[in-house]
Amino acid sequence: MVIDQTQKLMNLIGLAMRAGKIITGEELVLKALIAGKLKLVFIASDAGSATTKKLNDKTTYYHVPIHDQLSTEQLTKAIGRPRKIIGINDAGFAKGMVKLM
Repeated sequence: MVIDQTQKLMNLIGLAMRAGKIITGEELVLKALIAGKLKLVFIASDAGSATTKKLNDKTTYYHVPIHDQLSTEQLTKAIGRPRKIIGINDAGFAKGMVKLM
């Protein structure tokens, strides 16, 4: 069985979750982003347009990469909780995830 890049990315997000290197939810992610703590941000492809624009603007301003190719269902499956926005605060995990994108 071949595991595709998306599944590998979801597995890595789950691993980061178990390692405590993830911040979830819009408010907490925005606070961490402003504080300069995030290395990568995931936003669900099916998130609302206002939320998507706000996060795109913030990540551009703070020079943090953003990934919007995973659905809410995929992000939820990856971390085991229903979430549309996930922030990665570990450089090692973020680097590995960027390679898989």
